[in-house]
Amino acid sequence: MKPASRPVTLRSARFRAEREADWEKLEKILKRAEGGGPGRLTTTEMMELPRLYRAAISSLSVARATSLDKNLEVYLEALCARAYFFVYGSRTTLWERLSRFFLEDWPNAVQESGRAMLFAALCLFGGAAIAFVLFIQDPETFWLFRAGGFDMRTPEASTSYLRSTLYRDPGDVDINTMLTSFASQLFTHNAGIAILAFALGIAFGIPTVALLVFNGLFIGSFYALFWSRGLGDELTGWLFIHGVTELWAVVMAGAAGFVIATSVAFPGDRTRLAAARHAGHKATTLIMGAIVMLFVAALLEGFGRETINSDLIRYLIAGGTLVLWSLYFYAPRGGRR
Repeated sequence: MKPASRPVTLRSARFRAEREADWEKLEKILKRAEGGGPGRLTTTEMMELPRLYRAAISSLSVARATSLDKNLEVYLEALCARAYFFVYGSRTTLWERLSRFFLEDWPNAVQESGRAMLFAALCLFGGAAIAFVLFIQDPETFWLFRAGGFDMRTPEASTSYLRSTLYRDPGDVDINTMLTSFASQLFTHNAGIAILAFALGIAFGIPTVALLVFNGLFIGSFYALFWSRGLGDELTGWLFIHGVTELWAVVMAGAAGFVIATSVAFPGDRTRLAAARHAGHKATTLIMGAIVMLFVAALLEGFGRETINSDLIRYLIAGGTLVLWSLYFYAPRGGRR
């Protein structure tokens, strides 16, 4: 065994001597880039980086194929991994990524997903319309869609009690109450619906449809209860001060699921898995945007609805959010692809 190790050692030393200069040059460039970003590199260094990276990859392949020094192989693996980030990784800063997401990627994804958005809206609001009509014909249908989410706001409650739930004395609201409402809204019910609607799209969108319709039934029966007591106008302001943003987000999440579902159901020349992967960028952009909207909706619910008792102001905020989101998503902007 010992005599055999000597030729390997000599071969490894010769291999290193022939290529070490390029490795050292690559390491020097990487240290500069890692210390201050790619912007610190000169034009010559930027042009040299891909060549040196390919040379290092070639050296690593040879080292693995010929069973050279294990320490040398580990060193080359680490060097190539560091270089890969700068050769193929993103060259944009976090701020640039965020700017592109909000200024281009998100609104573009919404515009390109018009049919999916429309279908998701039909599922959600169609379910609400069905529940509303059923309740008006027979209030007992309320219990079919209650799902434990209405507290004491049921057909058995008095009209005066139902009205009292729409207005709150600002003096009774402390920061803990508002933050609890915020956390509950964002991280339990609607965030869960949004993520599920997106994730279940992989099953041809059928569970996504069911989820949207069921939540529409939930909303519709709740709305019909107040409407039947002459509180429709008051409830609309109470609900839509945050509901415009919140329901838009739920529709967007459903659309993300349908984007995936369409790619799986109609993959074209791709395999279904490859088609789902191809549609993943747009769908992921939509669900990330939906989470942003749910965050805004939670702020409006936890801090706005709980402290604003004026129906007029509630309607103005609801209308303002509708206009702002519509302009943000659909107004022409320069540079849109």
